[in-house]
Amino acid sequence: MTVITCIEDLRRLAQRRVPRMFYDYADSGSWTESTYRANEDDFRRLKLRQRVAVNMDGRSTATTMIGQPVAMPVAIAPTGLTGMQHADGEILAARAAEKFGVPFTLSTMSICSIEDVAAATTKPFWFQLYVMRDRTFVERLIDRAKAAGCSALVLTLDLQILGQRHKDLKNGLSAPPKLTLPNLLDMMTKPRWCLGMLGTSRRGFGNIVGHVDGVDDMSSLGQWTAQQFDPRLSWADVEWIKKHWGGPLILKGVMEPEDARLAAGSGADALVVSNHGGRQLDGAPSAIEALPAIAEAVGRDIEVWMDGGIRSGQDVLKARALGARGTMIGRAFLYGLGAMGEAGVTKALEILHKELDLTMAFCGHTAIDTVDARILAHPGSLGCRLSPEPA
Repeated sequence: MTVITCIEDLRRLAQRRVPRMFYDYADSGSWTESTYRANEDDFRRLKLRQRVAVNMDGRSTATTMIGQPVAMPVAIAPTGLTGMQHADGEILAARAAEKFGVPFTLSTMSICSIEDVAAATTKPFWFQLYVMRDRTFVERLIDRAKAAGCSALVLTLDLQILGQRHKDLKNGLSAPPKLTLPNLLDMMTKPRWCLGMLGTSRRGFGNIVGHVDGVDDMSSLGQWTAQQFDPRLSWADVEWIKKHWGGPLILKGVMEPEDARLAAGSGADALVVSNHGGRQLDGAPSAIEALPAIAEAVGRDIEVWMDGGIRSGQDVLKARALGARGTMIGRAFLYGLGAMGEAGVTKALEILHKELDLTMAFCGHTAIDTVDARILAHPGSLGCRLSPEPA
């Protein structure tokens, strides 16, 4: 593939270069995958209004997210096993994000550790937290994020229990992965990936292995994680985490206005409208469909962001029009990472930025902060009641 023009090109290249079990881990949803598909499909249903004879000079996509300047309203979302899409994947993605001027979020379930990423970057990044039954471990994670200079904590609320993803079961994805004959044969067809993995020592969950008593390898890790996600997570835990963290807090996984109002009342700085990329509750609405009602419910009480289904800069613009001050991308950057490493993540960000910039201009805007629902031809086409007021 000599010319890469869009995120789909990166997806196809990643599919060729990443072993099936790890590619499918990123590119799958739970059960029937209906919500996973709806996240993308519902963006396509939103049509844009083209304006002409408007001065398009001096355009800027720059804005802020929780007060932090960003080159465009996009942050890299936390994704588990990023370092299995490409060797040292979290480090490479963090470097690309830093150079481009957008935030990078490291997952609790990353391959590279908090300390690994901090040592490889020069600016603060964000850390994403899962709440485990072992609250002492949670406290240590937060303290490690503080010590690494992380500038925000992203608390994921929608993974108290794990959704079932059929592809992972069929591929034998576990901790450690099941090296079946089909998996081994598939890896043999991915020499670039194999050479990268042979060249790094980072192949386990760096934030966990060696940081929990009795978890010293992938086998013991599997037993520990199976029992650790805490179904008892409550708003009292959010309050406790906010107090222990003491810095900017982002709550991820909100899909209902009632929960959004509780998030706003918790003192968090931002919430992310998200259905976990369609990987948890199958049959839920798409994130873009849920966004307008949530934005209307909380007004300016808390920053509203969204993720799920963003595959273009046009999707970023549509999310902004429907009330999202910022967006987060997961699969879009993972495709780039799996395709070409750090250069692929940079390419994904460049693609999104160019599409956002050009589409914003065609819609008659020169600044991202002036975009609102009036750029949409039929803003209620998702069945949502929308206000034309600026977000």
